[in-house]
Amino acid sequence: MTGREEPPEGPPDNPGGEDEYRSLVFDESFVRAARLQEFSAQERMGGHARAVRSLPGRGSRRHRPRAGIALVVLIALAFAAAVYLGFRNPYPTPVARRAEPLRTTVIPLAPEGRVPGGTAESLLDDGPAAAHATGASGINLPSVRRTKNFSDSQVAMALTTVKDYLVNSSLDPDVITGGVVRPVGRLLDPDQTAQFDRSMESPAADGEHSATGWLVRFDPAEVELADPDIRAHGTLTYAEAGSDTLEVVSDHTFTYALRPAVPGPHRADGASLFTVRRVLHFLLDREDIRLHRLEVRSAYVQAGPQSCSTVTTGALRPLLAGRQADTRGPAGTDPYAKGVPTAALCGTLGITSPTPGPPPRSPDASRSPRSRP
Repeated sequence: MTGREEPPEGPPDNPGGEDEYRSLVFDESFVRAARLQEFSAQERMGGHARAVRSLPGRGSRRHRPRAGIALVVLIALAFAAAVYLGFRNPYPTPVARRAEPLRTTVIPLAPEGRVPGGTAESLLDDGPAAAHATGASGINLPSVRRTKNFSDSQVAMALTTVKDYLVNSSLDPDVITGGVVRPVGRLLDPDQTAQFDRSMESPAADGEHSATGWLVRFDPAEVELADPDIRAHGTLTYAEAGSDTLEVVSDHTFTYALRPAVPGPHRADGASLFTVRRVLHFLLDREDIRLHRLEVRSAYVQAGPQSCSTVTTGALRPLLAGRQADTRGPAGTDPYAKGVPTAALCGTLGITSPTPGPPPRSPDASRSPRSRP
């Protein structure tokens, strides 16, 4: 068969369509050699603007490490300057001070005859303490003025702390006859706490561990208060003991109406007076003032009527109405004995004036406070 036959429906209406390419034959080698090329997105977009920001070149990346190094150097220089200025602090650092042990002297005062008795009201209102104030009102603060190194408020706080100590240790009934010690101990410098606790638990006549040097205490098994009104009279003075220490000296006389601690009814006229004069030296540094505490540097106590032979390290031993002192002198000491010397002192109770005289100066109270190493 030769030639090309027409389809049954006749020749196509559009001659020259795809019949024009019937003569073209693409062999296998031509197809393999054909190269397909696909345009990129940028080429397809033509001259349109880019949708994202281009990354920086290599030149800008080189500046980053240099900027980071410069920032680290600046931080190091600032830290070094702060350290240098800290060591070059122009204000002097206060020297830490350690509280010294309390030195106590307790002297019993013996009556010349029998102890007079009466009602508590008459003894207090008509006796030598009639002009004295009652309770804490008898402990008056002096006029407050700033010192060279302490402000008005610091001086006032120091005096208030001393007054609180005097009230708690001389006027609190729970302390005087109840055996309570917490109100007094909480006001002490922590360096004196161990000495205070030992003085309360195991008092000794060694000049450092006498309970009656810290506070006024009676044996509740022997005496009790016949009247809760305790008369007080005295003075408070203050002065600098150093650039960082304030010294306060208190000189007060306390008068108590006592009676025997016996069960059952008491005689109305069975009361008697007992007088305690306390001269205390206190030291307070800035930390003590801020924390409402103090150091009791020395205590000089005179108390009577008592017998000279009475041991008063743990509690005072009053002679009550109608009694008189024994004829024995103060307890002696053996110079050949070992241990701490315990020489006793005693005085005679004589009422000459309701106003106490000038306070005695303790030998060690004038020494400057010891500094911590």
